[in-house]
Amino acid sequence: MVKVLIIEDDKFLSRIYATKLNKEGIEADFSLNGEEGLKKMKEISPTLVLLDLIMPKLDGFSVLEAIQKDSSLKKIPVIVLSNLGQEEDVKKAKLLGAKDFIVKSDASIQDVVAKIKSYI
Repeated sequence: MVKVLIIEDDKFLSRIYATKLNKEGIEADFSLNGEEGLKKMKEISPTLVLLDLIMPKLDGFSVLEAIQKDSSLKKIPVIVLSNLGQEEDVKKAKLLGAKDFIVKSDASIQDVVAKIKSYI
């Protein structure tokens, strides 16, 4: 079963993405902060992670750094979904291992789901 973990502090947005993915036949779960997200990654070994950058407890860049240091998590593809769209943010996320970067305001839910499907 394909599992996507959404690490996003906006509960409403997380639920929307999870509901849409479930309707597409993709099991989805979410965490509302980076710390919880890392813990859940270790528990459920998702197929892919959708990661916000600006979050409480542990931001997305710190989550990416922690993933890179953990050999069991390092192989899980991460797509960053953020309102930070500056070139340096995109570069930094990709240097830290993100496979792709989506700017929230530029993408519909369907665009995000299509991007996820291209990686799983």
